[in-house]
Parts: sequence; C-alpha cells; structure tokens
Amino acid sequence: MITILNFGGQYCHLIARRVRELNVQSEIVPYDASYAKIRALNPSGIILSGGPASIYDKGAPKCDPKIFMSRFPILGICYGHQLIADFFGGKVGKEETRGYGRQTLHIRQNSHFFEGLQNDEVVWVSHGDKVTRLPQGFVNLGSTDTSEIAAMGDLERNIYGVQFHPEVVHTPSGTRILDNFLNICGAPRDYHIEDLEAKLIEEIKEKVHGEKVVMAVSGGVDSYVVANLLRRAIGSQLYLACVDNGLLRKEDLPHVQDLYNDFPNFTLVDASDRFLTALKGIVNPEQKRKIIRDTFWKVFEEYAKPLGAVFLGQGTLYPDRIESAQPSKSADVIKTHHNIGGNLSLSLVEPLRDLYKDEVRKLGIAMGLQKEYLFRHPFPGPGLAIRIVGGAVTRERLGIVRQADHIFVSELRQEGLYDKVWQALAALGCMRTVGVQGDARTYQYPIFLRAVTGEDAMTMDWARLPAKFIEKVSSRIVNEVEGVNRVFYDVTQKPPGTIEYE
Repeated sequence: MITILNFGGQYCHLIARRVRELNVQSEIVPYDASYAKIRALNPSGIILSGGPASIYDKGAPKCDPKIFMSRFPILGICYGHQLIADFFGGKVGKEETRGYGRQTLHIRQNSHFFEGLQNDEVVWVSHGDKVTRLPQGFVNLGSTDTSEIAAMGDLERNIYGVQFHPEVVHTPSGTRILDNFLNICGAPRDYHIEDLEAKLIEEIKEKVHGEKVVMAVSGGVDSYVVANLLRRAIGSQLYLACVDNGLLRKEDLPHVQDLYNDFPNFTLVDASDRFLTALKGIVNPEQKRKIIRDTFWKVFEEYAKPLGAVFLGQGTLYPDRIESAQPSKSADVIKTHHNIGGNLSLSLVEPLRDLYKDEVRKLGIAMGLQKEYLFRHPFPGPGLAIRIVGGAVTRERLGIVRQADHIFVSELRQEGLYDKVWQALAALGCMRTVGVQGDARTYQYPIFLRAVTGEDAMTMDWARLPAKFIEKVSSRIVNEVEGVNRVFYDVTQKPPGTIEYE
C-alpha cells in the first residue's frame, strides 16, 4: 500500500488512481497525519502531493519530520519535491514567471527511478517555486528549460522529488515513472477491483449484524452497485425506496422501476410537493442543495422509522467525500454533496466510499451487472434543481429543463454518442434573452448544453461533439420546448468549471 499525503493539490486523487491502476492499494491522508498513524498503515512507500502553497508562506503546510527520517521510500511531487529539498538543506526559490504547461524533461543521470524512459520526455508542470540548490546526498536526475533541478534523488535512501506531475495524462511517461517508484518500494501488486466483491460483502455483514438496512435508489450507477452488494450480503434485510422529489429527469422513474421491481422490499415514495414547497423562492445554490439534502433525510427517516431500520445504505464515492469535507487544511470545500452529512439517526453503510467512479463500474462488471446500467451517465442528488441556474425552482422551469435534457440525451443515444461522453446535461439560465420566433419578438430562457469527457469526476474536458449534431439538438430545443429561444454549448474544462452549474 502507498500512503499519499494531501497538501491540497488538485491532482492528489489522480495520484491515488494511477497507483491503483498499477494494482497497488493507495490511501490519501491529511498532510499533518502523525508518523505513528502513517506507520500503523504499514505502507510500502509514501508520496507527498503537490499543493497551492509556497514553503515560505506563513503557516505553510508541513508534514511530520519523522517521515523524512523513516525507512520508507518517498516521492515528492511539486510542493512535496520542494519540502524534501528544504528539509534536507537544499534551497527553494521563486520562479521569475510561474511554470505552467508542457515542458521537456532532460534526464541527466541513469537511475531505477527513470528506468525505461528516453533521454528527453514531455512532462506537465504547474508551479511558482523551484529547487535551486540540491540537498546534501541528492543528485540531479533531470532538468527542464525553466528548472535546473526538475528531478532529484537520494539513491541510497530512496527519496525522490519531481517538479512536474507524473500522474496527469499530459506527462506521457508519468505512469512508467510511478511504476518505477512502486518497484523501488517493493509494493505488492495485489489490488484488483475484481476481487473486491467478496471483501465488501463480508464487511457489510460484519457491520450490519442482522439489522435492517434502508437505501434510497435513483437509477444511478453507484446506488445500483451498492443495492446489489447489499442484496447479496443481507438479502431480505434490505429495504429500497425511490424518493420522487419532483426534480428527476423524464426517464428516471421508469428506469428505477425496471431496475428494482424484482427486489423484495422496494417502495416508491412520492414527496415531490414537499420538496418543491421547501424550495419555493430559493435562489442560492448552496441553500438549494442543503434544503434538498435536509428534506431528503427527513423523508427518508420517516420512511425508515416504522421499519425499525438501523442502517442507511449510500453510494458515496471517494471524490464526494473529498469535495465536501477537507481532507487536509490545505484543500478547499468545493460544494456541498447531497450524499454527505445531515443530522442522521441512522448509521451509514457506504461500501464504495473509497472508490472512484471508474472503479465502481469495473466492480459492477465483475459482479455480472448489466453494462447498459453501469455506464449510465451520473445524475446529481439535488437533481434538476441545480440545473435551474441563478433562479428559484418552479414547476414551469422544471418542465422546460426536463424536456430540453431529454431531447439532448435522446439525440446522443440516437447518434451513438452517449457512451463516448462521461456526462451530458441541459441547464436552464434564469435570465430572459431577446429572440424572434414566428415573426414576433420574444423574451425567453436560454438553455446551456454541457457534455464532458474524462476518466473520473476530478478533472474533465468538454466533449468535441459534431457541429451538425449540436445544430440539430439546438433546433429541436428551440422549436419543441416552449419558453426557450436560445441554446449555448459549454466549452469549459474542469477545473476551472465544475460539471454542474450550481
């Protein structure tokens, strides 16, 4: 297992995913985790992530110094690279201009760390500081045009640092570099998603101890996999409910009924009026999310109480937890997630809490679940409420965005594009734009179309859909959806933009 200290870098999760892809378990811990805690995890090695801080900032994050004196192999990435240099007596200085983007790494010395690489390799950099003097005992392993010491290593103690991101796809040989580090660590290659089912089922049985578990299902991938894990673990102790909050897409309820009608204890709970009443007049997106979350918990507890349930099953994923709670003092909360928090009187069962979306799908395939359902696009817990942008939720607006979304997704399926994007959605902007329809001037809503590609929800690129396709979807929406006279296609990456608009 590899322990990753999180200094708040946006790519920290990518490090964990790359390590797992190389069949080694990884765990992210706060940067200030004690050496005793880290040692108790019994890692094969330690990776120090990047981060937005400068080591010269007041209160700059530092790890337990005992880590550097341990027997564990260490890899520092960007900020972690600078921490290593500073601790061992090197020097870190400011860049004249911030380094960002693609550069060429010139490998200066042969080592196991760069085994199998060319003399010149493309790497991705993002930093404001750089190491300007080697620490004692370290050698310069590589340089770029802007950083003389872009890679360094103490080859005796197996401590390495790089001033670039090996975890991102823009560093083509980055996975090989991480693979070399894992070899240096002697890390067992025994992490296989396909083997997780039995382990997770056993953990569920041990936690539940014969008690009843209730779970809300929405038709999404995560709840689909969790529900089937729970069913295989506890059978008829599982009670499923789909809460119709009035914020679902056109096809969601029929889809859920198709998925779960054969489960022994499945119920449809219609709470749409309750949610829409609670959301009346609310514009602030965080307030929307919290109202929906709180109302959801109340509805669900009322459903669960007569059953005598003790546990609540959820499809919470690793990124959900990290975006809602600070894993380190250096990471910012991005937004409140629907599946996290709340004043619960039920204990949580979250079998997927340490997995990424692509790992959940691999697990589902290994379980023999239907691929058609496993590769359905994600849909947020707050539903269409956060696709009504900059305005309050009303039945009229819900009807508009629901129909526009249905047209967009239906056309993606029709043209064979649905499985080529990670997620696609339509959102309604709560401003009026001028248009001409039927020889008359109109002031109606715009619709924003967004489709993204990527491997997980941490970083995303906008999907390059064919122009003719976008033209067709736009034409259908303005002609078929009453109240819309303009359509935009979003070409923003994540970061800086999140997938959803609110």
